[in-house]
Amino acid sequence: MEDGTTRTRLHPDATERFTPLRRELGVSSFGMNQIVLQPGQRGRIHRHRHQEEVYLVLEGTLTVLLEDDPTELVQGELIRVAPGVRRQLVNRDPRRLVLLALGGAGEHQGRDGEAFASWSDEHPVAPQELALPPDLARDQLRTS
Repeated sequence: MEDGTTRTRLHPDATERFTPLRRELGVSSFGMNQIVLQPGQRGRIHRHRHQEEVYLVLEGTLTVLLEDDPTELVQGELIRVAPGVRRQLVNRDPRRLVLLALGGAGEHQGRDGEAFASWSDEHPVAPQELALPPDLARDQLRTS
């Protein structure tokens, strides 16, 4: 796992169907890909032996065939597909489809966060033990 931060952006106008965002960001613990399907395009029928995948529809309508049974998802909807389940991503819509695919295997390490009351605080506490900070005042918001 790399130190620090990396940054990228989505590429909805990409000519490639598949953009491996994981590589662009240097992520090593899970997969993250942008998939763009033009009207009528579809991906391969596939499954994963170990990883589960989550698909988040960013634009358009996804028809995902799960063992040849169609399910439709619209913008803002997500679906999780377990390892071993065959799936195919299809764009039956007359508009392009843009989605984010996240995949990983192994157990999630939850509750490993540490929270700080201020930037100068050197002693963390569990996030659930620290109240949320107050909202920004109106004069602290951007004007444009």
